[in-house]
Amino acid sequence: MTSFIAMCVAIPLGLGAAIFLSEYASAQVRGVLKPMLEILAGVPTVVYGYFALTFITPLLRSIFGSSVVNIYNMAAAGIAMGILILPLIASLSEDALSAVPGSLRQASYGLGATKFETATRIVVPAALSGIVAAFIIGISRAVGETMIVALAAGAGPNLTLNPFQSAETITGHIARISGGDLSYGSVQYDSIFALGLLLFLITLILNIISRRIVARFREVYE
Repeated sequence: MTSFIAMCVAIPLGLGAAIFLSEYASAQVRGVLKPMLEILAGVPTVVYGYFALTFITPLLRSIFGSSVVNIYNMAAAGIAMGILILPLIASLSEDALSAVPGSLRQASYGLGATKFETATRIVVPAALSGIVAAFIIGISRAVGETMIVALAAGAGPNLTLNPFQSAETITGHIARISGGDLSYGSVQYDSIFALGLLLFLITLILNIISRRIVARFREVYE
């Protein structure tokens, strides 16, 4: 749930920022905005966690009501995670869009297409493999995020699809129980390694899918 919310935030905003930087922004504007955007990726995740807890959650509670939104909730954690991975998706997608040859753009303009039509119907499909790879990398980053969900999503074992309720993610569970006094060989101790292996397999599968998609949709231009 938190990863889904994060991707709902990061994918449209990241792709929109990438299209703006690649197709609309001048070289001077791109030289200023892209480093500023990438600075967000260097902010410690614990800062995003407290940002979600002290700003996003009160904002959601003021909009939907304190009786609907819990203090610890998945929506705030997901939104903060989306902000965290937005620079990653935007930067990688912008690199893929910038790699599309200018001759394709000029041919599109020569046929009477507008800049928006050229960006959405020519450039984005031509860079689809790189964009999809950026999305999958972002998903992998969201799945493995720990501090934000540990601080903002809560620590209760709650299987729910309501994003305004608290719940505990796999990474949050690992962070919580590994900080206590666990006896060696206990179920709780062994579960840390089992959950870590599960996360490893999830990210491995996502990377395999990413490589296959890149190989399937990759366009080579002379």
